[in-house]
Amino acid sequence: MDCSESAHAAEYERVARRNNSLSSTGRIRVFAFLFIVSVGIAGAFAALGAWLILPFAGLEMLGLYLAFRYVERHAADYERIAIAGDRVKVELFEGGRANRHEFNRCWAQVVASPGGARLALRSHGREVEIGRHMNDEQRLALARELGRQLRAAAAHGRAPAAITT
Repeated sequence: MDCSESAHAAEYERVARRNNSLSSTGRIRVFAFLFIVSVGIAGAFAALGAWLILPFAGLEMLGLYLAFRYVERHAADYERIAIAGDRVKVELFEGGRANRHEFNRCWAQVVASPGGARLALRSHGREVEIGRHMNDEQRLALARELGRQLRAAAAHGRAPAAITT
């Protein structure tokens, strides 16, 4: 998980991304290598008379292709949380689709499970789960950080924000 902080137009911004150990080119090369090895071994066995190995090698490659395709589709997924003035904006990008949510900073609450398994922002009956690309420890740290940022609104004469567990 890549987590970076910046201050473009927002007072506070956090972006969390998936940990991608291979680039798109790297994934293609790994798939090509595995395809060549698997089909090569299956071809050798087919040449020796065990031709039934070919359909199973094909199914194996189909399964591997679908897994690599899923990883490629979600490689650019991210979550962005930005606080500017009295607005909290959450942008979730998953599988090529972006979902944007906006909360009033004064009424937004951070909801975290005690162990950090779940983290969400809640306000006026709406709740958005965040931190999917983080481990439990990182989610708890983000919950504390967001709580401080939201409480900063209360320090300036706005309504109080809370962290709920």
